[in-house]
Amino acid sequence: MRRALLLPLIAASLASCSGADDDGLVEIAYLGDAASLYSADRELSEGAALMRSAQRQGLVRFNEQGEVVPALAERWIITDDGTSYIFRIREFDLPDGSRLTARAVAEELGRTLSRFDGTSLGLDLEKVLDIRAMTGRVIEIRLRRPMPGFLSLLAQPELGIALREGDVGPMKAQIADGTALFEALRPEERGLSEQDDWDELVNTVLIRPLAPRDAARAFAQGEVDVLLGGRLETLPLAITGALSRGTVRLDSAIGLYGLDVAKPEGFLASAPNREALAMAIDRPTLAQQFNLGGWAGSSRIVAAGLPGDDGTVTERWQDLSLEQRRARASAAVERWRDANGAGPQLSVYLPRGPGSTYIFRALERDMALIGIRLARAQSAPDADLRLRDSVARYPGARWFLNQFNCEISAPVCSADADFLVQLSLDAANPAEEASYLSEAEQTLTATNLYIPLGSPIRWSQVRAGVEGFSENAYAFHPLFPLSRAPI
Repeated sequence: MRRALLLPLIAASLASCSGADDDGLVEIAYLGDAASLYSADRELSEGAALMRSAQRQGLVRFNEQGEVVPALAERWIITDDGTSYIFRIREFDLPDGSRLTARAVAEELGRTLSRFDGTSLGLDLEKVLDIRAMTGRVIEIRLRRPMPGFLSLLAQPELGIALREGDVGPMKAQIADGTALFEALRPEERGLSEQDDWDELVNTVLIRPLAPRDAARAFAQGEVDVLLGGRLETLPLAITGALSRGTVRLDSAIGLYGLDVAKPEGFLASAPNREALAMAIDRPTLAQQFNLGGWAGSSRIVAAGLPGDDGTVTERWQDLSLEQRRARASAAVERWRDANGAGPQLSVYLPRGPGSTYIFRALERDMALIGIRLARAQSAPDADLRLRDSVARYPGARWFLNQFNCEISAPVCSADADFLVQLSLDAANPAEEASYLSEAEQTLTATNLYIPLGSPIRWSQVRAGVEGFSENAYAFHPLFPLSRAPI
């Protein structure tokens, strides 16, 4: 049986380079190096999050549509006041033969949460007040105040349960030479009813890291079925590839895509000068060169229209045309030139890739139009400006603002904004909480230490006939659904 020989199957697959022809095997190339898949940081990289979510589920998890679905918890209820989440866990035996208990899950989840102190995820979890086992199979999580996006936060791969008795799936992996082969745990191993035709229905999933150009070539030649991990800097590789062999799938992700002012000195020492850069950028043109429909860019830090958005924060400079904005920016640069005898020269760090070349050329042109010479830095530490590119974990203003907390993001931060975010944790009602968060966004925006460009771009390529993949707002494509496991 093919499932009894996982490691030999890895070797055979890599030797054959014929992913499209391997019956019962879905081959995935992840754009990146081994560290992008196998890192074990407290806050996981996007690739490592895929690996963790496959092997170690939490109370809930994401499906391919980005929806929260049952995992260790078979069902749950939320109290009317929104501060208590009560989960009933599944009943099944662990790998060592012992029974999964609510107490073991609650204790491990509590230990996991404590490990995130000093991280943005830890800040996101600050509303958690208590975790306790109510009975042998029931867990309660109490919050300080209601949090509409809490289940999405609880589904994060970092909150997967690690028990001494072994990982609890939903998949198990064998890894050799940087390649991981996953197979879905049988239903009875996850507290579900047996399914007689399981072996005939379910695929094995193979994933390995490949350099972006190598991954695009492998997909074009039919060696892999799926490409994951695409970002804007690698998007031209998909656009110019053999699209007849598959389709480019773009996620309408929410998150942060913009420039950090990493060195607020010289011309960048003053907020008005930093605003001059932000005003000069032609955001719609950034996307046009990639033929991205629906991406118009944004001057806001927090994505618009999220739950709790009170409408008080809008796009900046709406009463000014691009030409008027650039005229004001040019005036700020001229004042600097008059005072210093020369125009400002700045550098920006962007990740390697053909898409970054497009972005740099557009930024270089925009800066030249207001009298700033922009160069491309070869390393992040040397740059005045650095790209920030991250997808939101849950749809809430708190995630965006926590990314700039001074404990983790100095000097791109505001202590005053942090204080307002902290006040929002104990707001008396949702309207007061939204008011604090809106004020925090405006306070952080006024520093101009972060220059928003728009939402992050994530892309994949998926061959026709592959099941278990869907675009979603979190740009998260779990491996378990790709196995076609029906339950």
